[in-house]
Amino acid sequence: MSLKWLEWAQQIQAISQSGLAYSKDVYDIERFKELRELSAEIVAEFSNKNLEEVKKVFINEEGYQTPKVDIRAVVFKEDKILMVKEKSDNCWTLPGGWADIGLSPSQNAVKEVEEESGYIVKPKRVLAVLDRNMHPHPPNIHHIYKLFIECELIGGTPKPSVETSDVGFFSKDSLPPLSIGRITEAQLQKLFECNGKENVEVLFD
Repeated sequence: MSLKWLEWAQQIQAISQSGLAYSKDVYDIERFKELRELSAEIVAEFSNKNLEEVKKVFINEEGYQTPKVDIRAVVFKEDKILMVKEKSDNCWTLPGGWADIGLSPSQNAVKEVEEESGYIVKPKRVLAVLDRNMHPHPPNIHHIYKLFIECELIGGTPKPSVETSDVGFFSKDSLPPLSIGRITEAQLQKLFECNGKENVEVLFD
């Protein structure tokens, strides 16, 4: 769940970024730069992140601050769900990642499945739009929205990638160790509840 210090730091960063985008007064610009510096120091102090690393992330942001978008593909084969094993932590998640500029949400989902698993899919429907801060993920510098898009399996063969070391289908009762920075068991169980149902309400928040 969201930590209060992280929530404050993200809000300060958003205020400073908007101020730097729209302010013309040189004194206001300096104050907003100080706020951005303060937000980075808060994150570095209460996390294991290096201050300079945090500053690079914050300074690279321009314009009005908005959440980043993480897109995850939900691919069922009968009663099992497609998952990939991340090389970064040797744990499992749904295929996906940051939304790429120039691609629609569904195009991103299709691309990520093929790149990370080797399978070919076509998009069907949105199952969930979740605020990462409202779920028990580890803290993250960014405020992130997670889009879960159900896709139909139409071809391909399992093939790991530069980011993934294994590919597999798992039932809800035999899930592998999860990469909880990317997916939680509770989220997966909610997605399993949608499997095979024609009319389901989109999960949100």
